[in-house]
Amino acid sequence: MTDVIRVPNAKIALSTASVYPERTPDAFELAGRLGYDGVEIMVGADPVSQDIDVIERLSDHYEVPVLAIHAPCLLVTQRVWGRDPWAKLVKAQQAAERLGATTVVVHPPFRWQRDYARDFEIGLARMRDETDVVFAVENMFPLKARGKAVVPYSPDWNPIDYDFPNVTLDLSHTAVSRSDAMEMAVKLGDRLAHLHLADGTGVTNLDEHLVPGRGNQPCAAILERLATTGFTGNVVLEINTRKAVSRTERIDDLAEALAFARLHLATSP
Repeated sequence: MTDVIRVPNAKIALSTASVYPERTPDAFELAGRLGYDGVEIMVGADPVSQDIDVIERLSDHYEVPVLAIHAPCLLVTQRVWGRDPWAKLVKAQQAAERLGATTVVVHPPFRWQRDYARDFEIGLARMRDETDVVFAVENMFPLKARGKAVVPYSPDWNPIDYDFPNVTLDLSHTAVSRSDAMEMAVKLGDRLAHLHLADGTGVTNLDEHLVPGRGNQPCAAILERLATTGFTGNVVLEINTRKAVSRTERIDDLAEALAFARLHLATSP
């Protein structure tokens, strides 16, 4: 009897950050050309990533849906969409609702955002009651300063032991934090709502975001686990192609990453 390959309903998206130093419109063009199911918008310094009217036109033009919004939570995007972190999340929610995206990715608060950090769990719970959009808190990693680990996040860089119903698991970040990514995935169970698929070596303190399969993270095993558990969230390729020597090499990396995800996000009975 021939085995039947089963593919879960999870969609595979391209993070717009994956095409940097190219820009958001290029991400739509490449996602459509290579056969990604959609994109995740990394809201950042690129003005197009901040403009929902333009994003909507790009999505329609390239026939590439927006599956997720990554809120501007980085140090370098503190002024994007204003300085109020709650206002940023509200705008991300509104963008997701308008564009038909299912998920907003959010980082834990920085320690110096004391009011935001204090009310973070309660505030997210309140927002969840107001929308069908999923707010998925992403695992980060401690930083190194003078040989010591410094945690700039509150309550922690790792949201897994906290009461967040939905979590984004980033496999480049697990490499930096030297975490057991599979153990984290198992512990999360149904709370694993969103996957940032990338690789890392954990040799340095750099957040490498390698093409999956080029580091030592269990990228294949985690995808295969998601396939067997009926995962219905999004798998987002968030890789670093800024060192590509040509656009052809960047496209090859994006195609390889997609092929890896498609291969392993399938199972036979």
